[in-house]
Amino acid sequence: MLEAFVALVVATAAMLGSPGPAPLALAATSASYGIKNALAFYFGILAGLFAAIIGAIFGVSILIESHPNARLVLQVIASLYLLFVTYKIATGPIVTANEQQKNCPTFFDGFILNLLNPKAYAAFFAIFSHFVLPFANSQLSILVTAIVCFVVAVIVDYVWLAAGAVLANQFADPTRGRVLRVCFAGLILVMVIASFLL
Repeated sequence: MLEAFVALVVATAAMLGSPGPAPLALAATSASYGIKNALAFYFGILAGLFAAIIGAIFGVSILIESHPNARLVLQVIASLYLLFVTYKIATGPIVTANEQQKNCPTFFDGFILNLLNPKAYAAFFAIFSHFVLPFANSQLSILVTAIVCFVVAVIVDYVWLAAGAVLANQFADPTRGRVLRVCFAGLILVMVIASFLL
């Protein structure tokens, strides 16, 4: 059981913690708007991820894997929405905390981002195919596996949020802040393009 638990935690952390559009958007939001203002976006990302876990359990991932067109449609919609969030990050004014909060990506932005993210469903399909914890009751196995995945996501995403907050002082300077925002936006754009090539 211990080996299966460690394998599950490592696989989940690797799949969800590797640099991708959602983690980079989370770090950029925290760096641009401060960790407090970015919390709503963080919780939205987690809520969308929770929906992806439920979707993977109930077979949405099978639909995506068996119908490439459904995957492509979701990928295009998610990418367009991510570009909107990226635009908000890149063009947001460097102003006071109250004004920053008005421009900060919201809970809804984070939720939609992961709800429409086919890579999240594919990751959880892989996890539930290979790393389910070995309890005698299969429903208990899936439930505990899902809980562990979600807890790992909470930690990994918070690490990205905190990493972005470390850069917050750099973002406060108007010139450096604009350059860093555009750099983060560029990285997110590269990840969006890469998602279509992989």
